[in-house]
Amino acid sequence: MRLLYIDIDTQRPDHLGCYGYPRATSPNLDRIAAEGIRFDRVYASDTPCLPSRSALITGRFGIHNGAIGHGGTAGDLALDGAPRGFRNTLGVSSWATRMANLGMRTATVSSFATRHSSYHWLAGFRESYDVGKGGMERADEVNAVALDWLDRHGREEDWFLHVHYWDPHTPYRAPDSLGNPFEGEPLPAWLDEEVRAEHWRGYGPHSAREVTGFDVHPAVREHFPRQPLACPSMREVREMIDGYDCGVLYADDHAGRLFDKLASLGVLDDTALMISGDHGETLGELNIYGDHHTADELTAHIPMILRWPGLGAGRVDGAFHYQFDVAASVLELLGARVPRSWDGRSFAAALREGREDGRDALVLSQGAWTCQRSVRFDDWLAIRTYHDGYHPFPEWMLFDVAADPHETHDRAGERPEVVGEANLRLDAWYREMDVTHDPMQTVMAEGGPFHVRGQLSRYLERLRATDRAQWADELAARHAAEV
Repeated sequence: MRLLYIDIDTQRPDHLGCYGYPRATSPNLDRIAAEGIRFDRVYASDTPCLPSRSALITGRFGIHNGAIGHGGTAGDLALDGAPRGFRNTLGVSSWATRMANLGMRTATVSSFATRHSSYHWLAGFRESYDVGKGGMERADEVNAVALDWLDRHGREEDWFLHVHYWDPHTPYRAPDSLGNPFEGEPLPAWLDEEVRAEHWRGYGPHSAREVTGFDVHPAVREHFPRQPLACPSMREVREMIDGYDCGVLYADDHAGRLFDKLASLGVLDDTALMISGDHGETLGELNIYGDHHTADELTAHIPMILRWPGLGAGRVDGAFHYQFDVAASVLELLGARVPRSWDGRSFAAALREGREDGRDALVLSQGAWTCQRSVRFDDWLAIRTYHDGYHPFPEWMLFDVAADPHETHDRAGERPEVVGEANLRLDAWYREMDVTHDPMQTVMAEGGPFHVRGQLSRYLERLRATDRAQWADELAARHAAEV
C-alpha cells in the first residue's frame, strides 16, 4: 500500500470548501473529499503544534506522553525511566515505526522536528527531509523535495510519505504572485465592526490591539506584508481573513500538484490519501487574532479526509474521534496491530462496514499559551481554565458550538447543569488516565504556559499606555504572584 499524508499546519476545517466554506480555498482537497471519507468531528487531543504531533506519533494523550507545552519540562516527552528496554517505548511503538515494520518506506518532509526540537517526531521515519527554514517555508519549497521523492519512489509498492505545509500559519506568507483571489468577498458575518471595537477595548496576547503577540512588531509587516499587526479597523480584519485563506489556497494548490504527480506516475488510484492538520486557528474568536491559545473548538477541531481504496466515496463520518484514533485505524487498515501503549482506538472495522463508531465525548488539552482542558460532548464545549494566559477567561466557559460555532456567547452561567456534567466527565477522564503526576501541574509549577512566562510586567505597562489601565489592574490582581 502507498500512503500520502498531507499535513497542513493550522488548518481550520471550516475554511475548506468540503466543510461548507463559501470561498474557493480548496478545490483539490474538495475533490479528494468527494472521492473518500470526510470526518466532521476529529479533534487534536493536545494542542497546539508540539503537543498535537507528539500525541499523533506516540498514539498517546499528553498527560501520558508528557509533552503538553512548547517549552520547559512539558516541551519534551517523558522518559520511560527504569522500565525502559533496549529500545524505548517510542522506538517500538511510534506510528511511523509500526508502518516501517510492515516493510513500508517511511519518509517525512517537514521542518517540525527542527522548529520545536521535537526529534521524537522522526521515530520510525527512515528518511527525513527539512528545507531548513524552521517553519517559515512555503509550499513550493516543500514540494521541491516531495515531488523529487515521488519521482524516485512513487512507483514503488509500499511507502508512507508525510508532507507538511505551513502556509496558513502566521505570519501569512503566500507569494505576491498569488494576488488576493478573495478581495471583495464577504467576511464572516459574526465578526463585524461592533465585535471588532469591543475586542479593541479588550486585552490579551494576540488580541485585536496586538495581533502579533504582546505588542506591535513592525518588522513582521516588513517581511510579511499580508500579516496585520493590529486591527484598528475592519480593513485589517480583512487582511487577516484573506491572508489566512490565501495560505490555505496556496497549500491546496501544491497538494494538487502532488496528486497530479501520482497520476502521472500511474499510481493515484491505488494510493491512499490522508489530509489533516495539527490544530486549527482562532481568527478573532475569543479576541484572539490569528493564533491558537485555547482548548476550544476552533483550535482543537481539525480536518480529516481519508481516501482509501475499497472504502467507498462521498462518505461523511460524524462520530467523535481523536486524531490518534484515525492513526490507529490506519495501522489496522494496513494490517498492523495497534500498540498496547496507545490511547488511540481503531475504528477500522466500522470503516470497512460503512458505519460510524466513535467516542461519547472527548477531553482536549492546551498547555502552551494557556493551561486548559475542555470537554466536547453532544453540541457542547465546556472549557476549564487553570491558567488564563493573560486573557479574561473565567474558570469555566460553556459554548453551544452547533448553534454558536464562533463562541460568542458563554452560557456557563445559564446552564450550570451542563457545566456540572462536563466536570463529571472531566473527573472520570482523570481517573481513567490513572497518572501519579499531571504534566499540567508541572507547567503551572514552572511559571505557567511557556509563551506567557515573564511577559506580564511588560504587558501591564503596555495596557496602561494604551488606555486599558483597568485591565492592567485586573490582571495584576489576578496574577499577583507573577508580577
